[in-house]
Amino acid sequence: MQSDAQCVADAALSRWQAINAALSPIVGQRGVSALLKRSLYLNQGEHHCFAAFCAPGGETVDLAALHTALSQQAADTAVAAQAALLQTFADLLRRLIGLALTERLIGSAPPPPPTGNATRSPPS
Repeated sequence: MQSDAQCVADAALSRWQAINAALSPIVGQRGVSALLKRSLYLNQGEHHCFAAFCAPGGETVDLAALHTALSQQAADTAVAAQAALLQTFADLLRRLIGLALTERLIGSAPPPPPTGNATRSPPS
């Protein structure tokens, strides 16, 4: 059975992959990565799991590493970190392309997923 933090990390990875797929044709892979890196940077003070992504170098963000970083947190910490990261990313994108287009491309920032038994996958 997966831990709650693992479920949060899985959902976050899916969301970031979908955002990347929606935005890359418009702003390019480097544009998406730049927005994500800036979002990670702006959140590293409150969410220390993002600090490793803020080192100089590299043009892209390794989404698998982001998944790992979130899965290693307590579930409530992972939820808060992902919610803050997504909100910051959406805010930056809104400043660039406007609210209507942002919501059309990535949707509005969803509420954080619930923690507890509701997020666990049933045993196979």
